[in-house]
Amino acid sequence: MTSKKAAEPEPKRRSEPEVETVELNSGDADARGALQEEAAEAVAKYDAESRVRTTQWKPLALLISAVAVFTALYHMWTAYAGPPATMIHRSIHVSAMLFLTFMLYPPSRKAMQNWWRIPDALLALASTVPTIYLIVNYESIVLQAGRFTTTDVLVGALLVVLVLEAARRVTGWALPILAVLFILFGMYGRELPGLFRHRGYDWDTLAYNFYATTEGIFSTAIGVSATYIFLFILFGAFLAKSGMSQLFNDLALAIAGQTRGGPAKVATVASGFMGSINGAAIANVVSTGAFTIPLMKKIGYTRTFAGAVESTASVGGQILPPIMGAAAFIMAETLGVPYTTVALAAIVPALLYYVSLIAQIHLRATRMGLKGISKDSLPAVWDVLKERGHMLLPLVFLIYMLFFTGYTILYSALFTILVTIAVSMLRKTTRMSPLGMIQALDQGTRSAISVAIACASVGVIVGVVNITGFGVILASAIVDLSGGVLFWTLVMSMFACLVLGMGLPSIPAYIVTATMAAPALVELGVEPLVAHLFVFYFGLFANITPPVALASFAAAGISGGRPMMTGVASMKLAAAGYVIPYIFVYNPDLLLRDVDFITGVQVVGSALVAILLLATALEGHFMVDMAWYLRPIIAVGAVMMLSADLTLDLIGLGLVAAVLAVQMIRAKAQNRLHIRSI
Repeated sequence: MTSKKAAEPEPKRRSEPEVETVELNSGDADARGALQEEAAEAVAKYDAESRVRTTQWKPLALLISAVAVFTALYHMWTAYAGPPATMIHRSIHVSAMLFLTFMLYPPSRKAMQNWWRIPDALLALASTVPTIYLIVNYESIVLQAGRFTTTDVLVGALLVVLVLEAARRVTGWALPILAVLFILFGMYGRELPGLFRHRGYDWDTLAYNFYATTEGIFSTAIGVSATYIFLFILFGAFLAKSGMSQLFNDLALAIAGQTRGGPAKVATVASGFMGSINGAAIANVVSTGAFTIPLMKKIGYTRTFAGAVESTASVGGQILPPIMGAAAFIMAETLGVPYTTVALAAIVPALLYYVSLIAQIHLRATRMGLKGISKDSLPAVWDVLKERGHMLLPLVFLIYMLFFTGYTILYSALFTILVTIAVSMLRKTTRMSPLGMIQALDQGTRSAISVAIACASVGVIVGVVNITGFGVILASAIVDLSGGVLFWTLVMSMFACLVLGMGLPSIPAYIVTATMAAPALVELGVEPLVAHLFVFYFGLFANITPPVALASFAAAGISGGRPMMTGVASMKLAAAGYVIPYIFVYNPDLLLRDVDFITGVQVVGSALVAILLLATALEGHFMVDMAWYLRPIIAVGAVMMLSADLTLDLIGLGLVAAVLAVQMIRAKAQNRLHIRSI
């Protein structure tokens, strides 16, 4: 990449730095190669899901790919023709994912030697035992109604060990350690004090419960993984194969690249769309950040801010419909409501979050006097749409199928995959060959491994919570500690979710927090959907909240910034995301449920204005730099405007109007001084 000054730069105040306009260049391959290496190092360091061993022996590589492709075809076929019995279908899904995990993921970073293949192959073969045993003995297991044999317990124990070891390899230590703690809690409940005391269960009972019921490893979480999530990940793989990520990047560049802080806005838009589809925050940070972070630094943003933009935009993609990183499907299944109910409720809060990000990016660029990318080096919107715009049709088709037809989610996902293949054939640049389709099936299955293993291991936690009643106990404890006051219950639930979500992928983080924290909010009268969205937000934002802000740390690995400072900057950028859940708890109309058009417009409009004002307070800039003592005033006023109380709205409006008036007067005074100095 090269840079040059604009021919006629706009006059600037002397306090603003001279920043060059960036020009994109297709050359500089060495720099891009080095950047890709840095990105690979960052993702390997912070994302356990990416630590996959390469397979040099061709027969073994073909075997792994064949299993992956067969698994994808199996899930597509069952989506069309219907799955077998629930337990059998879920066990096949788990065994296939376990087999691939042990063949692809080494036991540690250092254990890449070939001799590790032998124990890993044995573990992979052992992964088929629980499914084979269940298929052969399915009728007796179903009819025995809780009476189990020694073999049942041994097979159940084997499955638990395999799932937790696979989770350690794929997601890191946090999830298996949490699962082991819950197993110990289930076994030694009689010895525990106070609220944590319960009758206690022996290992045989727990192992049987984990394996032979739908309340353990084969619970709702793995059921959703085996159906909706797998197919939507597969859909994402076909989109990626057709060049969808390139379309998002190019379209965002064409629309926003030339504006102030253009590359940061491009990162926000592209990462948001991709994050919604793939649901992998850290991988999204690396894939889009390798392109956008250098551009942000090039126009003048600091390393810390560039990394923060990428991480907050990538994480936020999972609160953005229509797919929401697949968490919406688990939420819908858990609550027993249609998927469309969850998606429609999530739209406005997600858009407000991204409006806040873009507003802060723009204000930072204005305050620093930054420019965008040279227009001559940007693609034209029409050229981008002409080249790849047809690949937006599958997304339009998906939305149509989900919201405007009576088809099930499974049929919608399956038909959308087929439509994606058909639409990709319209142009040579996106056309998939038969080999490309096989590769998409292969890659889709591999991408689904981390979600499936996480859901299976969360099943251990859910199993203990269900059998011991721990969820009810914890909900009562939170309500008692908060004195039954909703606000303090929300605060305690928020911190609980941030802690429980540390180091966990978004889907298991949601399942854990929904099991632990959401019941306390429901007990105080919060609607179940609102409560689940609240805990989902904070379980998700644990990825950018220090001290364990993995998405921010990965972005820092690319930008060269300090990881902890990048995490702090990410929290500031995502401030709206920490406020919005409180808003829709106190004012559920923001979710546009059971509201008339006029009320909806009023609620969304006031929330939009308040979010923009909050961004202004965070950046400390409106026309001119804002005095430090004015920033908290406008922030308080913005938050008050978000309430459903008319009195508070008017007080907040008065505070905001006063601060903005002061800023306008100061701006006029500075302009007069600037004119005189000229």
